Amino acid sequence: MQAFHSDHFTLELPAGHSFPMSKYGLLREAVLRELPQLRVQEAPRASDGELALAHHPRYVHAVTEGLLSAAQQREIGFPWSARMAERSRRSVGATIAASRAALAEGVGANLAGGTHHAYADRGSGYCVFNDVAVAARLMQAEWHRHHRQLLRVMVIDLDVHQGNGTAAIFRDDPTVFTLSLHGAKNFPARKEASDLDVELPDGCGDDAYLSALSEALAEAWHRHAAAPPGLAFYVSGADAHEGDRLGRLKLSFAGMAERDRLVFAASRERGIPVAVVMAGGYGRDIADTVAVHCRTLYEALHCWSSWRDMAAVAKGGTMRAAVHHPADRRP
Repeated sequence: MQAFHSDHFTLELPAGHSFPMSKYGLLREAVLRELPQLRVQEAPRASDGELALAHHPRYVHAVTEGLLSAAQQREIGFPWSARMAERSRRSVGATIAASRAALAEGVGANLAGGTHHAYADRGSGYCVFNDVAVAARLMQAEWHRHHRQLLRVMVIDLDVHQGNGTAAIFRDDPTVFTLSLHGAKNFPARKEASDLDVELPDGCGDDAYLSALSEALAEAWHRHAAAPPGLAFYVSGADAHEGDRLGRLKLSFAGMAERDRLVFAASRERGIPVAVVMAGGYGRDIADTVAVHCRTLYEALHCWSSWRDMAAVAKGGTMRAAVHHPADRRP
């Protein structure tokens, strides 16, 4: 299974800054140590043209050239630097690469990404560019160019904070379905309208969370019974874990793992490729955050293995329909 990283492009943040920049390098080290089946590669950089699929060109130019105002930098939460701009491009490039891998092999991963607070014209909440939005639009364009078919996309956002930027970018786009399961009272204070929002109370634990997720997934699949998505983005997030400083929910390690299994199993059963991105995680102990992310990648790898096994069976002449891409079943 292919996974892409951009942790060589770290930022020097002020002392006491709340963003856990070191988690990305730690995650890559953990993956190399514990999940050797992952083919970990450095991410390519997203081009101006790719970024412009979801962002206003003037905003892309401002990020690239260091023209962001002080207020814009405060909203993002990072001071501008050339490394900040490059890191942001690489994070988008990693999700683009993971999406292509997913369409080719069933599952692909970005060891960062999930920057779902970025809007078309501005960044917010530690998010500069919206990697999932850019990758979704690019995959749709590439799929249409090669197959002359519409690629429907589903975004399953389980970061504890609502994917407000993603919801806003795709608000009037019927080809992209956005599902967000998040803390009702958590950031952002002003939520956007996703296609399906599920708000959870502070202190929500495993049973209530998993029940809400199961119902949300069932509703999402029901709405797409006639025209299933051809690609899903799983914005996983580690911040619903009970050890997170900012999450305010109470999921155990076991609950987080079951959350991942539900998402991957549902997509695998329907033959829908998945690109998984890590999104947030602010553990009081950074090792907990890394462990949650690493477990998500373990479940992704298990899902990828199932895709590989089905493809091998299909190559032998049976179960061929089971591994057809959903877009192949559309008129």
